[in-house]
Amino acid sequence: MASSSMSSFLPRDVRGSTPGVVCPFDLMSCPDWAATTTIAVAKAAGHTPERWAQAICDFSAMPSWAKAMFALRAVAATALRLPPADPAMLAVDRVVGDEAIIDTDDRHLRFIAAVRVEPGLVHVTTVVTLKGWRGRVYFAPVRLLHDAVTRSMMTAAGRRIAEAAP
Repeated sequence: MASSSMSSFLPRDVRGSTPGVVCPFDLMSCPDWAATTTIAVAKAAGHTPERWAQAICDFSAMPSWAKAMFALRAVAATALRLPPADPAMLAVDRVVGDEAIIDTDDRHLRFIAAVRVEPGLVHVTTVVTLKGWRGRVYFAPVRLLHDAVTRSMMTAAGRRIAEAAP
């Protein structure tokens, strides 16, 4: 599929430079890997992108199977001599325009996740640059599981936010 036709699958503001919007591709212009995960949520726009990002990345509220994936990450990190995961790696770094940006630069990779909300939809766009052989080895299984884990975290966050709504 040509790259121009692939853009029709990206959220509206990810395709080009919209004034006031900084998409992750502006922050990492040539990633080794990228994906956007979108879920439909009634009243999604009733909360800020920062609130959504915090809810999505709340480790204590993640589904148990997603927590298990993070436990496997710890084993892989030890084997690859990577530093242990720090909860701050999933913290909102800044809010730019209508996106909450999580920007983490580690020994084996750099990733940026942007959380954007529009009426009825929540998008998480992730871009990754791999660093050396450790990054390639580490990310091989991650690339296969990323959408499922992200979607699960987003769906769980959507349920919690809906339950907390007045």
